[in-house]
Amino acid sequence: MRNLEAVRYKTRLDHLFQKSDGLSDDLELQAQWARYLCVLVAGFLETSISAIYSQYAEATAAPTVARFVAVRLDRFPNPNMERILQLARSFDKDWGDALASQTEGEIKNAIDSICSNRNLIAHGRDTGITLARTNSYYQQAIRLVEMIERQCAGE
Repeated sequence: MRNLEAVRYKTRLDHLFQKSDGLSDDLELQAQWARYLCVLVAGFLETSISAIYSQYAEATAAPTVARFVAVRLDRFPNPNMERILQLARSFDKDWGDALASQTEGEIKNAIDSICSNRNLIAHGRDTGITLARTNSYYQQAIRLVEMIERQCAGE
């Protein structure tokens, strides 16, 4: 991962996941941490995807176009796979198609679950999410962000 905003967010999350390993056996405390980390993983996706595409536009487009992209992506809420694929296709149809085929299955399910659980948490509903599951989703989110970053770098 090369985008500075994505790296910063990832570093913060890595540290928090490490801290969660040392939690007591208090299941309620673990459930609260799982919910908190799920919301942060959704934020990681929002921030990283926005930052990577904005950085791409800044490097490849006229300043006015880059500014437009940055303003439009300043807020990229509820990053489920469908919205992410639509965004990728708005830059390059082939990017979206490739991303769709590369993420089918485990990554897609994890990203959609992050978004769904985040919305349930935000509305005060129970999710049943665990620290282990949140960490697993986070690992898939990292893979997705790295894929997007590679596409934007022409790799």
